[in-house]
Amino acid sequence: MAIHEQTPIQEHIFSVLVENRPGVLSHVVGLFSARGFNIDSLAVGETEDPTMSRITLASRGDERTLEQIKKQLNKLIDVIKVHDLTEEPFVDRELMLVKMKNAPAVKDALKALLAKYRMQVSDENEKVLLLECAETRENTKKIFEALKKIGITEIAQTGAVALSKKAPKDY
Repeated sequence: MAIHEQTPIQEHIFSVLVENRPGVLSHVVGLFSARGFNIDSLAVGETEDPTMSRITLASRGDERTLEQIKKQLNKLIDVIKVHDLTEEPFVDRELMLVKMKNAPAVKDALKALLAKYRMQVSDENEKVLLLECAETRENTKKIFEALKKIGITEIAQTGAVALSKKAPKDY
C-alpha cells in the first residue's frame, strides 16, 4: 500500500460572484455541508451591479480540498465567477464590535491596541466601552486574544470581505 504525503492545511479566501436572487446562498452553503467542507468566514452583499452579489468566504484544507471547493462552486448554476484571492495580492477586512467594562485599568490596557490596529472607541458610558475594529482576518484573531485577556463582556464579529488589488481587466 502506497503512503501519500498530505499537503499542508492552508486557509484560502474565495470571492464568488453569484446571481442576486433568493436561495443562492443556501445552495452555496449546502454544497459545503454536503461535502464536509467547513466555512471559516462568510460575508455576502450586493455588488455595484444589483443583479449580482459577492460571497466572500474563507475555508481551510489541503491543496486537493481547496481545488475541489473551487470546482464544486463553479458547477453551481447561479455562480458567475469564482476567484481564489489567496493566489494574488488582496485586501481583506473583518468588523468586530467589542463591549468591555469601562474602567481605568481596561482603558490603560487598551491604549497599545488602539494605537497599533484599526480600532477605536465607538461608544462609551459610565459602565461600558464599545470598541469598533476593522482589520484583516489575521489581525482580528490577534486582537481577540489580547482583548480576552483584558476582559470582553460581549463580542460580535462579521465574516471577512475582500477584494483583489488587481484592476478588473487584469484577472
